[in-house]
Amino acid sequence: MTRESGMRAAHTGAPHVLDNPARASLTGPHAHFAERRGRVLRYPVDVSPWLALPDEPDADDWADLAALAGPGAEVPLPGFRGPVPDDWEITFRVEGVQLVGDGVAGAPEPEAVRLGPADVPEMLDLVERTRPGPFEPRTIELGTYLGIRRDGALIAMAGERLHPPGWTEISAVCTDPAVRGEGLATRLILAVAHGIRERGESPFLHTGAGNANAIRLYESLGFRLRRTTAFLAARAPQRLADGREAVPVP
Repeated sequence: MTRESGMRAAHTGAPHVLDNPARASLTGPHAHFAERRGRVLRYPVDVSPWLALPDEPDADDWADLAALAGPGAEVPLPGFRGPVPDDWEITFRVEGVQLVGDGVAGAPEPEAVRLGPADVPEMLDLVERTRPGPFEPRTIELGTYLGIRRDGALIAMAGERLHPPGWTEISAVCTDPAVRGEGLATRLILAVAHGIRERGESPFLHTGAGNANAIRLYESLGFRLRRTTAFLAARAPQRLADGREAVPVP
């Protein structure tokens, strides 16, 4: 099977925790972060945009999501592949892929340092300049984040985000444009993967289906394509289907 055909292939078989990784995280190791309304779960908005609908959400689930978000709010729906109700407006959609590293051993990185709350302003600045994906002021609370500094400045980082049982997502992989080409992202990915393996878990990650360079890098490190996915956002209706206003939950 070619990479292209594999990326189009639908995932089949019994349900897997990585089929709905945010839900598996928020009902498992990250349950202490979960904000809930009915069957809908989400991370606090200053932690992560990931939220968790049931595998087959019904009208009540969408109403609960609208209540969580507030009337007219734009709601990220990363990983959701089902139909969106007619009264929700899709505002963003990018096809993605999920790769697993169950055969990736990882390797320690001597130059890497563990990042903490005091480093968050620099981390946010690096994310703003490199755009690796969402990173919020409290994202660092989700797991271990490693960085490389030169002359005191943070020039590269990578860390852990979703945490389904037995798995940890590698995320926020980014390098300052001035030092790209030195292999810093590779070293940090392997270092984060090493820490995940030390806990007896397996790493996985997401990226855009069109991000050929990133996919080639991940595959060269031993990651393999598991399934296609999507990253989308939709605007909640001003009122629910029954006419009630979608009042946000505090």
